[in-house]
Amino acid sequence: MNDEALQLVARRFAVLAEPMRLRLLQALFEGELAVGALAEATGGTHANVSRHLQTLAEAGLVSRRKEGLQVFYAIADPSIFALCELVCGSVGKHLQARADALGS
Repeated sequence: MNDEALQLVARRFAVLAEPMRLRLLQALFEGELAVGALAEATGGTHANVSRHLQTLAEAGLVSRRKEGLQVFYAIADPSIFALCELVCGSVGKHLQARADALGS
C-alpha cells in the first residue's frame, strides 16, 4: 500500500477507536434506526449521538435518510460486519484465555 492508502486506513481505524461509535454500529447491525432510538439504545444524549453519527457518515460507514423531522441511519459499508466479527471474536478468545489462566 502506498502512503495515501495507509493514511486512509489509519483514519478508518481512528473513527472506530471511539467506544460510542462502536455502540452505535452495534445497534445498527439489526437495521436502520432513528437518532432518538440510537440515543436510547446506547445511553447517549441526542446531541452526542448525532455528532458521532456525523463522523461515521463522513467516514462512509453509515448512511443517513431524512423522513420528515426524523433522521434515520443504517450501515453503509457491509465490510464493517466482517471487521467487527473478526475483532470481537479475537477479543473474546483473548478474554476467555485470560479467564481460563486466572481460573487455573
